[in-house]
Amino acid sequence: MLKQIKIYGLSLAVILSLNMSCTAIQNSNKTQRGAGIGVAAGALVGGLIGGNIGGALIGAAIGGAAGAVIGKQMDKQADKIEEAVPGAEVKRVGEGIQIIFDDKSGVNFAFDSADLTPEAKKNLDAVAEIFIEFPDTELMIEGHTDSVGDENYNMKLSQRRANSVVAYLKAKGVAANRFKVEAFGETRPRFENDTKENQAKNRRVEIGVAANEQMIEDAKAQTE
Repeated sequence: MLKQIKIYGLSLAVILSLNMSCTAIQNSNKTQRGAGIGVAAGALVGGLIGGNIGGALIGAAIGGAAGAVIGKQMDKQADKIEEAVPGAEVKRVGEGIQIIFDDKSGVNFAFDSADLTPEAKKNLDAVAEIFIEFPDTELMIEGHTDSVGDENYNMKLSQRRANSVVAYLKAKGVAANRFKVEAFGETRPRFENDTKENQAKNRRVEIGVAANEQMIEDAKAQTE
């Protein structure tokens, strides 16, 4: 059963404002989202919404003209990732990118395993080339499991899965200082763990791509 997460302390005015802003953002194009999301949710710290990559990317957005410049660069990178790994779910969130590697992408994990399969390595090879091509980004790596077994064990297993992906990308030439790793165990399922198929989908790694300080400074310089 999905574990519900309650977020306290948000005023009604903030909730209504965010809801209206999200509606406007959904109706915009990808680059406009980069500019608008900082205004819509700039006050939100990363992780406030669910504590995952989506919330962190929203919180990291700077908005405005510089955000639009960053958004254009992220559009190009997202398109290349979608082309390189067609089965991965690639989303533009705020000024960044969220990549979900699950059973459809080929970068998935067997039950109770953190080992990368030959297919997973092939797809990560393609992603690594794109990350190297766009060096001015930070990479958030999240590991996840299904809900089968002990919760504490699953937390450690999700850490191992995230570490496996990071180690492989580093070995392919992605700079070590670009990574931030988090483990969520079974606490952030995408689907109910009620079938073997859904459990396989929850055994995954997600990657967030956000602008680093250099990209932000370059974007601001272009718009000043």
